[in-house]
Amino acid sequence: MTTPVSTVMSPARYVQGKDAITRIGEFVEPIGKRPLIVADDVVWGIVEEAVRTAFDAAGIPVERIGFGRFATPSAVDTLVDAIREHDVDVVVGVGGGSAIDAAKAAGHLTEIRWVSVPTAASTDAPTSALAVIYSEEGEFLEYRFFPHNPDLVLIDTNLVAHAPVQFLVAGIGDALATWVEARAAKRANADTMAGGLQTETGVALAELSWRLLHENALQAVEAVRARVVTPALEKVVEANTLLSGLGFESGGLAAAHAIHNGLTAAPQTHGLAHGQKVNVGTVAQLVLEGAPAQEIEDFVVFTTKVGLPNTLTEIGLTVDDSDELRAVAEAATEAGETIHNMPFPVTAEMVVDALVAIEGIARRIRADHGLPEPELYRHH
Repeated sequence: MTTPVSTVMSPARYVQGKDAITRIGEFVEPIGKRPLIVADDVVWGIVEEAVRTAFDAAGIPVERIGFGRFATPSAVDTLVDAIREHDVDVVVGVGGGSAIDAAKAAGHLTEIRWVSVPTAASTDAPTSALAVIYSEEGEFLEYRFFPHNPDLVLIDTNLVAHAPVQFLVAGIGDALATWVEARAAKRANADTMAGGLQTETGVALAELSWRLLHENALQAVEAVRARVVTPALEKVVEANTLLSGLGFESGGLAAAHAIHNGLTAAPQTHGLAHGQKVNVGTVAQLVLEGAPAQEIEDFVVFTTKVGLPNTLTEIGLTVDDSDELRAVAEAATEAGETIHNMPFPVTAEMVVDALVAIEGIARRIRADHGLPEPELYRHH
């Protein structure tokens, strides 16, 4: 029998700051001399000049390949072929979580190093040693785990400030789940995504992410609306990207992300961001675990003010969509899903009940606080 151990994983280096993209050559050069950049056309149009200038200064050639919408098995295989064709020694994922995940997966398969360069603080994926793989339609297929984290994570907060505000908001939704899930996993003494028991470090970082978000999220959202970098934005970018990344990986996932994965089985949700669906999962987890009424109320009020969905209505579902909710719940409770890290057994029926319950709970809380009634989120 293998002796259980506690473990924590992290990127080899994390770099964050205004105009950090202008120094990418300096930080990539010690890692590899023949990079392949993975970026979609929109992202490349934004960063190309800065990346080329920085790589030229470091004497590094620029080879770039485009990317679609999702990290699918075929997208990963395409990158593997490109890496081998160009004799690449480091793959650099630039843009959103899926481009970065595909780059990580391809780097692992070709046994080269990899770098994450998120252009928005929209998920905690960039720091992790795993990739989330989807179907062409955006349905969750699997997690792929790797033996190490990225060699470098570099995030330019000026790019974050100029990205659409809903990206930052989605990242806040993803990061808020981290502490709620880590504390549940702690009660269950569950294994984490890092392949061992929790460390106190992982749990503490998850809680720090939660605290920074509650203190700074509303101000950070306003900073992005104004397209400026402020100390509040810097703290939220760190919470969304680094602290949440370390916190989920070494602190443990539970129901919120499993319910997110289940929600991808409902076509109505396919246009929504990862963090939007995760936030609905977090509210459902709070209901599942019988969290204190005040805690649920505070979470609904805060996430409504931030601009996150906390009802079925906002993600295109209703309490009467029995077939869809059943499919979501069954996917969320499949064997191996992180919902089984909860400190009690969870069934599909319990998930359906929690998802139905959040609609009325959130509507009542929002009405009591004079907050807007739920409306369908515009997909993007």
